[in-house]
Amino acid sequence: MRRAFLLLVEGSFILEETSVDKRIGVIGIVIEEFESASKVNDTLHELAGIIIGRMGIPRPERGISIISLIVEGTSDEISAMTGKLGKIKGVNVKSALTKKLDE
Repeated sequence: MRRAFLLLVEGSFILEETSVDKRIGVIGIVIEEFESASKVNDTLHELAGIIIGRMGIPRPERGISIISLIVEGTSDEISAMTGKLGKIKGVNVKSALTKKLDE
């Protein structure tokens, strides 16, 4: 299924089409700066609607924490999550998604 909508960008309207096909995927998050952990958790709380499962593994002896997520959402929703997480200092994010989820 596709959805169209108008965006207002710098005073001009732009017609956008987006796929609303849901996908399932896995997101791996490595936190290398302890101070960034609260920002990661805040972001995950904001976007909790697409998270199916979460596992966190602290590795204090190595100075890192690892979080794995199972998500279900549109490509746009999942990309927004990984993009927002990836902008946090000291955080690395990788994802893998299904090509398409049949409903």
